Amino acid sequence: MAEPAARMQHQRDFALTIDGQFVAGDETLDVIDPATEEVFAIAPAAGREHLEQAVAAARRALRAWRALSFEERAELIRQYSVLLRERKHELGELLTREQGKPIGQSVAEFERGTAQADGMAGIEIPVEVLLEDDNRRIELHYRPLGVVGIITPWNAPAALALGSLSAALYTGNTVVLKPSPYTPLTTLRMGELAQQVFPPGVVNVLAAGNDLGQWMTEHPDIDKISFTGSVATGKKVLATASETLKRVTLELGGNDPAIVLDDADPQAIARSLFFACFVNSGQVCMAVKRIYAHESVYEELCSALVDEANAARVGNGLDPDTKLGPLQNRMQYEKVSEILEETKNNGATVLTGGEIPDRPGYFIPPTLVTDVDDDSRIVSEEQFGPVVPILKFTDPEDALRRANDTRYGLSGSVWTSDPARGKALAERMEVGTAWVNQHRAVSAYVPFGGAKQSGLGRQYSIIGLKGYMEPKVVSVAKQ
Repeated sequence: MAEPAARMQHQRDFALTIDGQFVAGDETLDVIDPATEEVFAIAPAAGREHLEQAVAAARRALRAWRALSFEERAELIRQYSVLLRERKHELGELLTREQGKPIGQSVAEFERGTAQADGMAGIEIPVEVLLEDDNRRIELHYRPLGVVGIITPWNAPAALALGSLSAALYTGNTVVLKPSPYTPLTTLRMGELAQQVFPPGVVNVLAAGNDLGQWMTEHPDIDKISFTGSVATGKKVLATASETLKRVTLELGGNDPAIVLDDADPQAIARSLFFACFVNSGQVCMAVKRIYAHESVYEELCSALVDEANAARVGNGLDPDTKLGPLQNRMQYEKVSEILEETKNNGATVLTGGEIPDRPGYFIPPTLVTDVDDDSRIVSEEQFGPVVPILKFTDPEDALRRANDTRYGLSGSVWTSDPARGKALAERMEVGTAWVNQHRAVSAYVPFGGAKQSGLGRQYSIIGLKGYMEPKVVSVAKQ
């Protein structure tokens, strides 16, 4: 059921951003509030000609933008961050309406994203001297790649856009940015605000369906694709990008394990571990998706996590008391519902949750299950929702083997009262990031990305920034 006209936000309230101009779309996207299942806004949708215009604008703007110094570009990024922080409550409310997460988490997403942007914009990328003797001086320089296409998902559209956007801009590239068709509004608004800071053509934002993402990946004048999303789609991006040998950074899904050792204190870690699993209703690539608990702490940990789940209020993210909102879209809701029902039908024990409420909205309560096999879908797949299995082990080596037995390799964590012991185990986790007594701890100065099928390349840090640049050797003969 659509909302009354007085409350509906129409296409005219939002615009595509091309070459510093606000442009209407050829078609429209219905934007659904996942807490009500109602269309609450209509967004403009770009066509192929809009993409051609945006890429051409980015190409025209490139020469002047890359000619600026790192410091000049960093100053504009910081100005943009200030502008976003000044509007974080307004933007946060819009983000909650289209994405579903609690309003406090939406506001925090802008705080976190701008902090990441500011941090990366202060990282020095020096010329490296590879060799110097009486005869030669060989230097390694890094130059901008050119036009970067950024494709972002629906789970954290603001933060994930800011990470790639700031990295691309700081390193001297211009950008065409495409948000998910499920959550276009916040990113469109961010594109509008960017025009107050950046020269025309430097930041272009287009919303549309999945066809636009393929057109971007195919486009011969886009030099790099930064994609965040599922493994399946990431493989398609990589295959299509290979046709023009454009560079890619892929931050893909994860099936992240948490190993709780026998010396861990379940009561002390329960809140942090629960949040690591269920923040954004489990819709986080690096969220804990499966817990391995030593038999000596298993029962107490299960009880402590159940207490956390029962205390977490589920509801509309606009309610300040809500701790967990709905899943973002019907497709994901149906997928997680199917995995949950299959898990129950296969004899799992549901410790808490497990019953989907009969109400509007894509709500699934925080659910903890035990007595599941390692080859069950809830363990072997990335559920990307608020249903988490707890598995028992007796030997830490067995837990590590089971944790590593996956095609995914984004991140994982070890929980223990002995950090040295935890570090020794974490070092052997087959992941891009292994934490000890923490999870989801990221920084502008620390590279993040996946091993195995969880991605290619890294975001953040000097390593991530260099992924937006081409290394170039300058070799000078002195005689």
